[in-house]
Amino acid sequence: MQILRPHELVGDPAAGGPFVFSCEHASALLPEWQAEPGDLVLLDDHWGCDLGAADLTRSLCEATGSCAVLARFSRLVCDPNRHPTQDSLVVREIDGHVLSFNRDLDDAERARRRERYFEPYHEAVDAAIEARLAIGSPASLCAVHSFTPVYRGHVRPMEIGILFDAYDARAFRLEGALLAEGFETALNAPYSARDGFIHSANLHGNLHGIPYVELEVRQDLIDTPARAAAAARRIARALTAFSG
Repeated sequence: MQILRPHELVGDPAAGGPFVFSCEHASALLPEWQAEPGDLVLLDDHWGCDLGAADLTRSLCEATGSCAVLARFSRLVCDPNRHPTQDSLVVREIDGHVLSFNRDLDDAERARRRERYFEPYHEAVDAAIEARLAIGSPASLCAVHSFTPVYRGHVRPMEIGILFDAYDARAFRLEGALLAEGFETALNAPYSARDGFIHSANLHGNLHGIPYVELEVRQDLIDTPARAAAAARRIARALTAFSG
């Protein structure tokens, strides 16, 4: 079995652009495993990947002239938006269903997946940021994710959530710009960055000393390539309030 590299680079970091985008949950791919029938319903919904996030990220790159790094493995293989010491780096079961490809998971396999998938993905994000900053002009980091309209019976009315644990003034400006674009916008919702939900953006933003933020976009806004492209045009205009 040929195993693909665990990340995809979109755009050229050295070409400039105000952002480096990252998409940690871009794919539901299982590079080394064959899913059993009971796994498929989980791989096909938000447990497998963030639906629409990859299309939105590519469209944001095009709209802003920026670059992006996208993961090429499911978050159920290992989750690049979790701290590597967290149990949720690799989940064994969901709602009582034990994932076939995680059934025999042990510490050695967790370490192997971290080395094979987690670390190379984050190295690629670092390399993209370094190449982008090498041209001399400032840049910001934006992680792109999506969320379900309803979760465990709870309706989520917001359309876009701005997750941040620093750069508050920029986040507030971004909120205003997204509201002006017609999006129902919330701060640190449906998840809060204060609870450690933006590991990737926090890690790389702080490492390179650049402003960072995570966007959570409701899946029904971006569930087709056309909807993702339309949303990206509006989000890209609003993002100038964060990068400027």
